[in-house]
Amino acid sequence: MNESLAGGGRQVADQRLGSASMRSALGRFAGVGVAVTAVDLLLLIGLYLGLGWALVAADLVAVAVAAVTSYAANRILTFRNDPFVRWVYQPGAVAVVVTAAGLADLAVLVTLTGPAPGLVALLGAKFGALALAAVLRLVAYRWVLFGRVRRTQQLKPRRDPAPGQFRLSVVVPAFGEQERIATTVQRLRAWWASVAADGGLEIIVVDDGSLDDTAGEAARAGADQALKLPANQGKGAAVRAGMLAARGRTVAFTDADLAYSPDQILSLLVEVERGWDMVVGSRRHTGTTTLVKAGRLREVGGRVINVLTTTLLLGQYRDTQCGLKAFRSDGARTLFGQSRIDGFAFDIELFHLAERYEFSVLEVPVRVENSERSTVKVARDALRLTRDLIRVRRWAKQGVYAEDAERGGVDDLRR
Repeated sequence: MNESLAGGGRQVADQRLGSASMRSALGRFAGVGVAVTAVDLLLLIGLYLGLGWALVAADLVAVAVAAVTSYAANRILTFRNDPFVRWVYQPGAVAVVVTAAGLADLAVLVTLTGPAPGLVALLGAKFGALALAAVLRLVAYRWVLFGRVRRTQQLKPRRDPAPGQFRLSVVVPAFGEQERIATTVQRLRAWWASVAADGGLEIIVVDDGSLDDTAGEAARAGADQALKLPANQGKGAAVRAGMLAARGRTVAFTDADLAYSPDQILSLLVEVERGWDMVVGSRRHTGTTTLVKAGRLREVGGRVINVLTTTLLLGQYRDTQCGLKAFRSDGARTLFGQSRIDGFAFDIELFHLAERYEFSVLEVPVRVENSERSTVKVARDALRLTRDLIRVRRWAKQGVYAEDAERGGVDDLRR
């Protein structure tokens, strides 16, 4: 109880610190923007109207000075821990983007002004030029970051073997599965007998606060660990608890309804052992086989969710919500030790953290049979996901995520 209270106190303190950090960062960011815009405008007015320079020369010099000022200030003052502003550490890319945006600025300015514009006409045209240049920079920097993220994620790093007692740990989140969880555990044990005989297998069932005896049935059916959350918190919370309790060198999770046949975990296991940090199933991979199609509404909802994720993720992933993912044990501890989302969007948070920590990611095809027992509600979960995307983006800007933090506290969940 004292540990829970202490944890709650730490969370409140973290939130207050994050809010203060966010306000400070936003203030710096706004200050830089205002200062750079003022430099651009004042130089243009001073050189063109004050010194009589040609409009093109005055604008080029003003844009160049503003760009250098912006780069230096943003590199030093803005959200240095946020992957969305890591472009400030790529001066070559910044130079190309700034040059393109500057030429666009100049083209708009020349087009909108007459042969000898006065102050009012000059300011009106310049504000339009600044707006267009800002949009171009935003799109271009995101494209630069996308390329950097994909290059990083597609390279398998050379690392020592992952730590762990077992070759594979598999986490199965469950809610209200008392009647079926025993069958699920037995099927998993049978499918992965070869892994159990060659390196060891650990099956972890996490009961997400069910009112029935799901955890007890899982333990009696042979689950190596049967954890029970004190209350229903969401799939993200259940998977996190299982992942942090896992003792395998490769750790994976799959859904209790076995919409993905258990043998597919073996292909993910092989890829993790080949060196990938994170291997994820994709229902939209060109090699995916769908045995039973999802309903039309659910399919449309999935596509909407993928569009929404672009507001948070730099990479373009075919499918963030597939319930079949595997990780190196040390990578999983970092990712799940940092994760905070308890509900439907926890998968997207994992992708965001993988981008942040530059983990390699491999998408693989799956065979999927959509279960009638799914608890996904398209409209409800889309609203919750949108809310959680905003929260993750805010936490990223606040500097809440830290690379070396870990969470513990799973011992009290063991049965």
